[in-house]
Amino acid sequence: MIKNKAGFIVSFIVFAICMTLFFPFPNDVLNNANFTFMSFPIQNQDGYVLLGVFGAVLFIGAIILLFNSLEKYRFRTVFAVVIVYMVLPSLLIIAYQETLATGVSAISYDGNGQCSFEAITENEVMGGECDLVLHNHSNEAVTVELEFTDSLFREDDMRMTSLMNLAGPYQITIDANSQQSIHLEELLDISDVSNHVHSGEAFGIHIKVVDSEKSRIL
Repeated sequence: MIKNKAGFIVSFIVFAICMTLFFPFPNDVLNNANFTFMSFPIQNQDGYVLLGVFGAVLFIGAIILLFNSLEKYRFRTVFAVVIVYMVLPSLLIIAYQETLATGVSAISYDGNGQCSFEAITENEVMGGECDLVLHNHSNEAVTVELEFTDSLFREDDMRMTSLMNLAGPYQITIDANSQQSIHLEELLDISDVSNHVHSGEAFGIHIKVVDSEKSRIL
């Protein structure tokens, strides 16, 4: 089945390097990415991500090296390796969070949070409402400060989700080994905010969680 053992081994070493370059922990490595390939951010609001492009090229090279190192079952083996490459980081993160992680490192977020905003008085007060679910995988309660971030935010863009920070940060305590649904409803003073939406909804929002030792962007 294997006709080039050295090439076979090197291909998996390259796969490991590729996974290490943009491993999705402790932060969401695809945050603010406009275009991605596998786990590599290729382009964001600032242009091409050179390290992401390099990782993508390495990944394709590893695929070619693996394919050429095999004598039989080439396509099914490559397909299986790609599937494992896609799911392995998530499995490793879950294993770590369920066993060794403490504090903010033990917190996971499914990415399905959403926020809605509605102007109450023009350029003065806005109503903001957000819902999301956080999961604490550790055996101890974890208290974090929750902040909201704008995806693809630049100075000339309209602020949206981050407007919730005008009433924050929010201190959240999540019990051991449990999920917590978080609902926040605020009246936001936007009188000093020049670039902001007047109303709208945001889905798949990004957040920042902070404890006394570290922070993570999810």
